[in-house]
Amino acid sequence: MIIVTSETIANHRIVKTLGLARGNTVRARHVGKDILAGLRTIVGGEIHEYTKLMAESREHTLDRMVADAERLGANAVVTTRFTTSVILGGAAELLAVGTAVVIEPE
Repeated sequence: MIIVTSETIANHRIVKTLGLARGNTVRARHVGKDILAGLRTIVGGEIHEYTKLMAESREHTLDRMVADAERLGANAVVTTRFTTSVILGGAAELLAVGTAVVIEPE
């Protein structure tokens, strides 16, 4: 599955547009990681615990979007976008959306 943020894929043409493909995940912070993150804000620097949490969330979200695109019969997703929103204190949703398409080499 080819996933891109652009409207086109080099050396390929879109032969069919299948519709919206989406995937999401909602993640909550871990109290133990919050304590470590709080300490890190005192001394500064990257908060590795949250970086890892967001990276894992992006992968789960992309996997779910790909599964949705495959269900539609796609072999690519174009115009992929990510968005996040706070669900409640300590939890956030990460959403990936794109257009599921069928492509073929030019």
